[in-house]
Amino acid sequence: MPIDRLNAVLDAHVSELEAAGTAKGAEAVVTGVLPAKGDRGPRFHLQDQGEREFIRMNSNSYLGLSLRKEVMEAEEHGTAAYGAGPGAVRFISGTYDVHVALEHELAAFHGREAAMVFSSAYATIVSSIVPLVTKETVLISDELNHNCIINAMRLSRPAGKAIYPHNDVDGLIEALESWKGKAKRALVVTDGIFSMRGDHAPLKRIQEVCREYDEHFSENVVLLVDDSHGVGAFGATGRGVEEYEGADPVDVLIGTLGKAFGVNGGYVTGSEALIRFLRESSPMYIYSNPITPGEAAACRAALGILDSQEGRDLLTHLRAMTKRFDEGLGRIGIETIPGEHPVVPLMIRDTGKTREMVDYLFDNGVLVTGLAYPVVPRGDEEIRAQVNADHTAQDIDRVLEILADRPR
Repeated sequence: MPIDRLNAVLDAHVSELEAAGTAKGAEAVVTGVLPAKGDRGPRFHLQDQGEREFIRMNSNSYLGLSLRKEVMEAEEHGTAAYGAGPGAVRFISGTYDVHVALEHELAAFHGREAAMVFSSAYATIVSSIVPLVTKETVLISDELNHNCIINAMRLSRPAGKAIYPHNDVDGLIEALESWKGKAKRALVVTDGIFSMRGDHAPLKRIQEVCREYDEHFSENVVLLVDDSHGVGAFGATGRGVEEYEGADPVDVLIGTLGKAFGVNGGYVTGSEALIRFLRESSPMYIYSNPITPGEAAACRAALGILDSQEGRDLLTHLRAMTKRFDEGLGRIGIETIPGEHPVVPLMIRDTGKTREMVDYLFDNGVLVTGLAYPVVPRGDEEIRAQVNADHTAQDIDRVLEILADRPR
């Protein structure tokens, strides 16, 4: 049956996005990777760009582990041993010993009792928040939390929801105060690192507030943190915002295997009771295949590198390159948001000018991501640059040189 009338509506919607300058547009297709050589990091070939070489400043692979020989070989060996895919969901016959070993190692890395792995961090968030929300739960969230948290809240059916201003602890207090005696459980949700800005939650203070109000909720004030951009990229040993802030372990910690680990997948870690409950109630765990055994093997290799002196050396270099880039932006008069995380936003504050800057950088061999409304609030339009540990000082200086010569 033709869907011509629906197609017309869909086309009109995309055309509106394009006219407003907020459409994602055509995807850049990577066709080849040139390894790091000498004092320069990896370069990338793109479809329809011939032999042009690009510096990638929009990758989540913060430690450069996606291109590490040990990680790639681990995935190859895992695939050879177990096959290309798991062949089933976890509770049927899709659980392999490498999945179990990875979960044990992630729990140990974070000092938790247990962990479980999902196909993505997005799936982890949705399949952790929704089951933890009952009709007698109030769901409390930072206003700038990631889209996955927003959609998990939309899918949940709580007694009520409260959104507090970004990183505003007083706003969190006001929300908890207003729900005293009205809900059995409070689920407070925040990003660890806010991925569009590179700033972090005041986690230690948030924990203090949650403890202060815990006695007023019979099923506790539960703190859930999505630190997908923090783990492996933030803190002295890569344990994320908890480590950086000197905070205690949060109740529910969610991370990703697809950013600093350089592979694919997501995970949640916490108490044995929490993980046992989620294995029985998380829809995207029960009804969806896990990461492949090869990916699980690669993640174990990546975690082994992170949790070693080599990993700490990579983090030291990452911080140095982030500082070099951040300070260089200041010298050439580009506004940014101060911070130590390798997400470095170039605050353009105009949709059209953001697109022009992205195009200018592309024309000069630099890949970045432009962010406009509704991904970020109006007036916060930006270019999100992401520093990686496989960037060299020469790479950073080259990007700064190009930015210094930008059209004014």
